Amino acid sequence: MRKYVIIGAQGSGKGTQSLLLARDLDLVHISVGDIFRWHVKSHTKLGAQVRRTMAAGDLVGDDLVEGVVRDRLDQHDWNYGFIIDGFPRSRRQTEFFLEGYDIDGVIHLNLPDAEVRRRVLARRLCSRCGMDYNLIADRPTQEGRCDVCGGELVAREDDTEEAVAERLRTYREKTDPILELFGRKEYVVTVDATPDIPTVQRTIRERLGLPAPR
Repeated sequence: MRKYVIIGAQGSGKGTQSLLLARDLDLVHISVGDIFRWHVKSHTKLGAQVRRTMAAGDLVGDDLVEGVVRDRLDQHDWNYGFIIDGFPRSRRQTEFFLEGYDIDGVIHLNLPDAEVRRRVLARRLCSRCGMDYNLIADRPTQEGRCDVCGGELVAREDDTEEAVAERLRTYREKTDPILELFGRKEYVVTVDATPDIPTVQRTIRERLGLPAPR
């Protein structure tokens, strides 16, 4: 059984790299961001709270995040392991996680702030079916329209210059203590997230001693 955490700023490719690892290693990909977005889209009470927080560029509170993660991992549908992204995002969340779960490695995707802004501000979401696009690497066939359902492509509500700048500031402030805590147990591998997706994936596997991509 393998259990990994992947850490990186928005736009660093956490979701993409996680899915590639999950597919080949039979891991369950747990995206805390996707869980929160589902609540927002479903108009739950939790979703309303998350929406206000994300729109302001802030991070969701520790109690709420820890509860969501605990509930998800308690489902125990990860027979061969999991890879979790979007968590932990604070020192307290890291301590909570280390106390409750053994992990095999932390993948730190390192990306310069300027590249983070470029990638995040190019993201688009289909307003009808929710398909993700990126105008840098994954442009739709028809400008502004989803290839799957023809719905209008829109920027995410929290993808604004101001919100991205605030998230980056908070991310840098919070991440160093997290990596320090994980690093005390020699868990952390730092990977340059600037190259293309296959190159980053190969580097991750080399650093973790995992089989090459299929």
